[in-house]
Amino acid sequence: MSKERLLELRELLTRYNYEYHVLDKPTIPDSEYDHLFRELQDLEALYPELDDPSSPTKKVGFEVLDSFNKVVHDRPMLSLGNVFNYEELKQWASKIEEVFDHVEYCVEYKIDGLAMSLIYEDGIFKQAVTRGDGVVGEDVTSNVRTIKSIPLKIPYKQRYDIRGEVYMPKSAFEKANAQKRENGEEEFANPRNAAAGSIRQLDSRVAASRGLDGFWYHVPNDINASTHYDSLMYAKKLGFKINDNIRLYDNIEDVWKRIEETTLIRHELPYEIDGMVVKVNSYAQQQTLGFTSRIPKWAIAYKFPAEEAKTVVEDIFITVGRTGKCTPNAKFKPVKVAGTTISFATLHNEYNIRDKDIRIGDNIIVRKAGDIIPEVVRSVKEDRDGSQVPFIFPDRCPTCGGPLIRYEDEAAHFCINTECPNRLVFSIAHFASRDAMNIDGLGEKRVEVFFNEGILNTVEDIYYLVDKKDKILSIDKFGLKSFDNLCSAINNSKKNSLERLLFGLGIRQVGEKAAKILASHFKHMDDLMNASIEELSDIKDIGPITAKGIVDYFNNNKALIENLKIIGLNMDYIDNSLVGDSPFRNKTVVLTGTLVSFTRKEASNLLENLGANVASSVSKNTDYVIYGSEAGSKLTKANELGVKTLNEDEFRNML
Repeated sequence: MSKERLLELRELLTRYNYEYHVLDKPTIPDSEYDHLFRELQDLEALYPELDDPSSPTKKVGFEVLDSFNKVVHDRPMLSLGNVFNYEELKQWASKIEEVFDHVEYCVEYKIDGLAMSLIYEDGIFKQAVTRGDGVVGEDVTSNVRTIKSIPLKIPYKQRYDIRGEVYMPKSAFEKANAQKRENGEEEFANPRNAAAGSIRQLDSRVAASRGLDGFWYHVPNDINASTHYDSLMYAKKLGFKINDNIRLYDNIEDVWKRIEETTLIRHELPYEIDGMVVKVNSYAQQQTLGFTSRIPKWAIAYKFPAEEAKTVVEDIFITVGRTGKCTPNAKFKPVKVAGTTISFATLHNEYNIRDKDIRIGDNIIVRKAGDIIPEVVRSVKEDRDGSQVPFIFPDRCPTCGGPLIRYEDEAAHFCINTECPNRLVFSIAHFASRDAMNIDGLGEKRVEVFFNEGILNTVEDIYYLVDKKDKILSIDKFGLKSFDNLCSAINNSKKNSLERLLFGLGIRQVGEKAAKILASHFKHMDDLMNASIEELSDIKDIGPITAKGIVDYFNNNKALIENLKIIGLNMDYIDNSLVGDSPFRNKTVVLTGTLVSFTRKEASNLLENLGANVASSVSKNTDYVIYGSEAGSKLTKANELGVKTLNEDEFRNML
């Protein structure tokens, strides 16, 4: 009888979960649900042979992983192209309406969360995979399983892949940050970061405690429906949580009205959205339109514009970076912008403060550039009452007290004390960063902790951390697994190609691009170290100022390089280029405007791997200008000079 009761409780609680979390129509009080849940837990402990991964009790979190496995998606999880105004939306729609006499559009909220794919086999939830790079994601099944609205069993026996967004509701976000404040921990910046951080917890019990939820919006290659909307309605019948705000329209004008209406009420929603998604509803029409290399032609995302808010400057303070660069920052009264509360923004340099005439005590207008980065737009001078105080840039470093200087080619001030604590911490963190030596687990906060503990004072010290196990394990919140992972990342970094090391060293004016140029030209560190200013200046895109900075750096840091050689770091350039017969080999290319299929960095990296020199300005020596939407003066200049221009489709065709 007890075994029968166990099975009955699983069915009951699964139904109650669906009614509460998907339909938002609970049929029993919470107290009764909790009583039944505890009864099921007791029975499952009594009959372990009846263990079932689809049991409602598995949603409380029960698994601790060492790491997340990589998974190749059955079908790529593609990005969407973006539009930012009505004209761009209409232009996108007009291309589609040239192909079809009638088009029906499906309009959905663009949930601000973490893209996810759920896989079911024989009706049982088998796997949850993050988007990753679109082709390969991470298996986060144990954490996604804890989300109460996700069905662990569906009445569908074939393999089923449904995609959507895992998000953190605003109420759960506030609760999570309240807990972090109570624990003295750094708060989550916004609900999206909180959701992503929760999904990447190795202990599923942590994810289970965070109150995550999910909306599902796409079933690739769905055989159960002829339209996108019908596919979602079928998914809803199977038990998935589908957003109720989906609408169908016959023309793009009504789509735009829907976008305008939603813009006004977006912050009243119990979750964050950062735009709207418009899709061609018919699967047959979608198939005809097809895809570019990275995005579907039948869907587009409208991104909400950056919002502005008014607040007051409480203070202006200086931070010191790895190069000694001293950056002024505004601390202002916390204000909510684009759904999250901000209280700080960079003011860049002394001249920016002077040009915008920003004073302590000023009312200012702030916004989030790209809905992400806080930015001070202007001061509200008409609100001044005489109590505002102009900011005077200091002549001494606020960290070490050393003198500040300003180079002729820089707007910023610099601390020139190489032993400045802030410079040391940030330079070590930069060396370990993803685009440099890629030592996971050695970010700025951890570097600062190790620095304060006296075990990490130089770049070389990174490679002796593996010998300081007892000291590191004595540090609060640093466990054995974290130490092992850190040691593995440190050892792996020794194999990196030369350009990563060059970028990590923080040579003035040698960024990622210059580091790649230098590494590919000289092939070995010794040859670069022995190069003269004249030799370096002869290299394309390495000017005399950069050349002097390189020579000065190696004159002053030979001991560091020798020590890194002894430690075992690779000093050779590893050529992983895809050049072959690339049409971009040895060509100078300029990118301008907003590309849909690539980020600017992705396009630059791809071109460089194909042998191109990616430049920032157009001249008569430019071979190609590749342009996207909102291309401006660079495209105009290219046309004036007769430089070959490529729109994004032409660029992809050449690839």
